[in-house]
Amino acid sequence: MPVPFEGGCRCGAVRYVCNSEPAMMAHCHCRDCQYSSGGPYATLVIVPEDSLEITGTVKDFSLTADSGKDVTRKFCPECGTPVFSKPEVLEGMMVIKAPSMDDPSWIEPAFHMFTDSDQPWTEVSGAIPSFGKGPG
Repeated sequence: MPVPFEGGCRCGAVRYVCNSEPAMMAHCHCRDCQYSSGGPYATLVIVPEDSLEITGTVKDFSLTADSGKDVTRKFCPECGTPVFSKPEVLEGMMVIKAPSMDDPSWIEPAFHMFTDSDQPWTEVSGAIPSFGKGPG
């Protein structure tokens, strides 16, 4: 796993460098991740917030998640690329949207979560564990 790793939005207005290995990597199938990713799930790379160096300005959109805690979606105001999420439930952590990475080929998600919200046309291979809600 390459550390540091870099990424950003499609137009280049937002960039980041992460100086830490991920604490966790997963696919999230919750309805909110479907909306924010534009697909059946979002692939997430969860890192300590203080390991990120961010340049550029993101636009925020906050909402209350199924946990009852707030999650703030962070995206480029120029091109709309989803770049980060800041879930209140994961204090001190930041979620990097995997497609925003310059090279996401090394990502190995450990599980699928919130598959109770899965769309009927989504295929989950069973190669990694699946949880109807969050893990645990």
